Amino acid sequence: MTGDTNATIVRDLMAEFAGLTGLDPPHDHPRRYLWTDAYAVCNHLELFRRTGDATCRDLALRLVDQVHHTLGRHRDDDPRTGWISGLSEEEGEAHPTRGGLRIGKPLPERRPDEPFDERLEWDRDGQYYHYLTKWMHALNRVSRVTGDPIYTWWAVELAGIAHAAFTYTPSSGGKRMYWKMSIDLSRPLVPAMGQHDPLDGFVTYSELQAAAGGTILSVEIADMARICRGGNLATDDPLGIGGLLFDAGRIAQLASISGGLLASVLEAAQSGLARFAGGGTLRYPADYRLAFRELGLSIGIRGVGPLAERVRENPALSRRADALMRYVPLADEIERFWMDPEHRKAGTWMQNREINTVMLATSLAPEEFLAI
Repeated sequence: MTGDTNATIVRDLMAEFAGLTGLDPPHDHPRRYLWTDAYAVCNHLELFRRTGDATCRDLALRLVDQVHHTLGRHRDDDPRTGWISGLSEEEGEAHPTRGGLRIGKPLPERRPDEPFDERLEWDRDGQYYHYLTKWMHALNRVSRVTGDPIYTWWAVELAGIAHAAFTYTPSSGGKRMYWKMSIDLSRPLVPAMGQHDPLDGFVTYSELQAAAGGTILSVEIADMARICRGGNLATDDPLGIGGLLFDAGRIAQLASISGGLLASVLEAAQSGLARFAGGGTLRYPADYRLAFRELGLSIGIRGVGPLAERVRENPALSRRADALMRYVPLADEIERFWMDPEHRKAGTWMQNREINTVMLATSLAPEEFLAI
């Protein structure tokens, strides 16, 4: 498809998303979900870059405002009110990310006296670290496009509070991370550590430091570097592989990060892609597939070409990047499958319609999301 055709399709997809969630036309009680909204902000910015239509930029800014005023505040069914940071109304407006941001799950978070139920926990609110890092990235992109530094500073404030809440030092020594925290960041809801959370934090903090200048977040970056050491990055989960490729693309754009880390990330991504491609899941019917996980992979693959160009002068990295180029047709295959209107009638699509719609749009027009 041509760039103009893609822009038209992406605009239609994002209009569908905006209507579904109360962004446009604006709703008094919009339905916001942090992961999806981070991608959506980048999509609206990409449409602005491609078309020059200020309406697209304004939708990105409106979405940021809705996220902060919805997910930065307590739920309507929570006895607590106001900003989750505990700041006054005026201070909260100036620092909307200082308490972190809720996930946006349908159920209230688990109370301290409630037993853990793994199935229910997936639908309960709280805060996810890897959602917060996606929002930091989206805010930084808004600053880059608009020239207004406040969005990057909100991202930096979010990085500081998230790092302090999600990292901890166990009795055995060495820092670790929680996977899910309570809305007020006072207690862990899921104490296990996400496999790629330390890497994602390290790269995202480095992105923010490059944007803000100076030594901001240096302590947090050093913490994440230590947590990353010795970690196993390999996965055959398509969304996880896509995340590795997203991080690899950002590392390649950041002069502050050594090539050694990039080599490790590319190796893990290549290993995962080989296993995934040989698994045959892309031959399954739509009802047995999760679009957003596959589209996470295709988004990551879309960054392989630019990454290969950036590392062309480094023979070792160039060989690894070139080896990944053979998987570019997988992105084409995934996009073609989910562009089929019949496949978008499947229950697995409709049950996750908003996130699927937005991530399909990102895969078709990924440049803004993949930039730093």
